[in-house]
Amino acid sequence: MFFEKNKETMSRKDIENLQTELLKEKIEYAYKNVPFYKQKFDEYGINKNSINSIEDIRKLPFTTKNDFRDNYPFGLFAADMKKIVRIHSSSGTTGKPTVVGYTKNDIETWSSLVARIAAAAGVSDEDIIHIAFGYGLFTGGFGLHYGLEKIGAAIVPASSGNTKKQIMLMKDYGATVLVCTPSYALHIAEVARREGLDIETDLKLKVGMFGAEPWSNKMRQKIEEALNIKAYDNYGLSEVMGPGVAGECETQDGMHISEDHFIAEIINPDTELPVKDGEYGELVITPLTKEALPVFRYRTRDITKLTKEPCVCGRTSARMYKPIGRTDDMLIIRGVNVFPSQIEEVLFSIDGISPHYQIILERAGALDSATILVEANANLFFDEMKKQRQFLDKINYELKTTLGLDVAVKLVEPHSIERSEGKAKRIIDKREM
Repeated sequence: MFFEKNKETMSRKDIENLQTELLKEKIEYAYKNVPFYKQKFDEYGINKNSINSIEDIRKLPFTTKNDFRDNYPFGLFAADMKKIVRIHSSSGTTGKPTVVGYTKNDIETWSSLVARIAAAAGVSDEDIIHIAFGYGLFTGGFGLHYGLEKIGAAIVPASSGNTKKQIMLMKDYGATVLVCTPSYALHIAEVARREGLDIETDLKLKVGMFGAEPWSNKMRQKIEEALNIKAYDNYGLSEVMGPGVAGECETQDGMHISEDHFIAEIINPDTELPVKDGEYGELVITPLTKEALPVFRYRTRDITKLTKEPCVCGRTSARMYKPIGRTDDMLIIRGVNVFPSQIEEVLFSIDGISPHYQIILERAGALDSATILVEANANLFFDEMKKQRQFLDKINYELKTTLGLDVAVKLVEPHSIERSEGKAKRIIDKREM
C-alpha cells in the first residue's frame, strides 16, 4: 500500500534533481538563520552556487553530536522560538542532551513520513495500534503516534510499563498492530504465555513496527514466531527528525528512505570518504525539509549499507539495511572486531537458546575479555551436565567459526536476565568499574 505513490515512485533522475534543488535552498536558509552554519560555510567557501549535482554535498562539512552539545540548547535552531511548537531531546546520560525543535510544518511533515512507512508495512485506517513506547522527550512515542493517527488508525497510547496491563488492553481492545522496541515485544510474548494466553486466538495482532534499538534478522524470526505477526523495521533519529526516516515494505528487504526529504550517504568512518554502493560504512544523513533545525551531513555512527536498486514493491527510493551496530558500540575482544548484533545473530540461530542474553565486558591487564550469558530454555538448563557441556561447545564452535570469537559462555537460569520495557541492556561494561 502506498501513502504518497507519486513521491514514492519517482525516477532516480527526478529524485536527485529534487534533492539538489532542496539542498541549495537549505544551504541558503541555514546561512541566513544559523550562525553556526554561517561560520562553517564561510570557512569552507560554501554557498548555494557550490551545489550543481547531488555529489557536491561532499563539499559540505559534517555535523556531529558534539556540535549539538556545543550549541546547547537552541543554538542550532533556525526558527524563532515563537514558531517552535515542540521540543524533544536525548536522555543526556553521557553529557548534555541533544535538543531538537519542530515548527508546525515540521510536525506535519514528520506525521506524513511516519504515515508513509506505516502504509508500506500494511497499516491502514482499519487498524488499532497499541503503542508501548515511552511518551516524553524521546521522539519515538509521539513521532509514531502522530503519523499513525494521520493514516486514520485508532491509537491506544499505552506508553511503557505494566506489561500485564498492556497485554490485557491488547486483548480487550483488539489491537492489530504493536509498536515498541523489539526486545520489549519478546518480553510481552513471554509474559502473555506465562499468563496463560493463547497468542494466536486471544490476540488479534498482525503487524509489529519495531525500532529504537539494533535487532538482527534472527531476532525478527523469534518475534514473528512468538507473536504470530510480521515484524517490520523502521529507522530514525532525533537529530534529523525522529522515526520515519526509513521503513520496510512487505518484502522486508531493506528500509525505504524518504529521499524527497533526506539525502543518505555511506562513508568509511575512518577516512570519511564515500564507500562503493553496497558496502558497509557509516550512515550520514542530511534532512532537506526541516524548518526549525536544518542539519547537514549528520554522522549517525550507525553502520549499514545502501542499495539503489528498485524494489519489487514498486518503490524507487534507496533502501538501507538493518544497521549491524554503531561505530562507538564495536567491541574489540582479543583482537577481534565484532558488533553485539553479530553475536546475537549467531546465538539466535542455535535451537534451545531463549532470545535473551548479555555480554559482560571485563579487562585483565591490557586485554579486554568477554563473558556471554545465555539464557537456555528450562528443559536444557535443568538437563544433565553432559548435555549442557555439549550445548556450550556448540555455541563456542559457532562463535569461533562464524566470527572468529573465542569467549567464555555461561548458561544461566530461565528468566534470570533482566527484562526491559524499553531498550534491552545487552552490554554490561565492567572495564572501568
